[in-house]
Amino acid sequence: MRRALELSMENVRAGRGGPFGAVIARDGRIIAEGVNLVTSTPDPTAHAEITAIREACRVLGQFHLTGCEIYASCEPCPMCLGAIYWARLDRVYFAGSREDASRAGFSDARIYEELSVPVGSRAIPTEQLLRDEALAAFEEWRNKQDRIAY
Repeated sequence: MRRALELSMENVRAGRGGPFGAVIARDGRIIAEGVNLVTSTPDPTAHAEITAIREACRVLGQFHLTGCEIYASCEPCPMCLGAIYWARLDRVYFAGSREDASRAGFSDARIYEELSVPVGSRAIPTEQLLRDEALAAFEEWRNKQDRIAY
């Protein structure tokens, strides 16, 4: 956790992005580190947890991180939490809370609220189109003999 916190402070001082750092460890050893690069890349998905997950997957040569744990300088946002679940990390540790982040100007409360709102009532207009074509792609996937399940 101390390394994740060091990364968050170093990132602020370097001006690469927000005050967030993350490390992924396996068997007590750090295998990947990440910092927030949202403003410097520019990429709104370049949160510390995401950049650490991308690096860990690159290092291990696989898209799942079973057997690994993540240490984040702050409670993961909904996007990062989703990525953590998709990556199958075994455990999540965090230092600052989402309330701490909000006081520093990094609020994700709107996203948490939107997740519980029906699709047609969300702040960003959302509409389903071409469902039959999407179902056809899912059917192709289900019938694919050599698919890699995830």
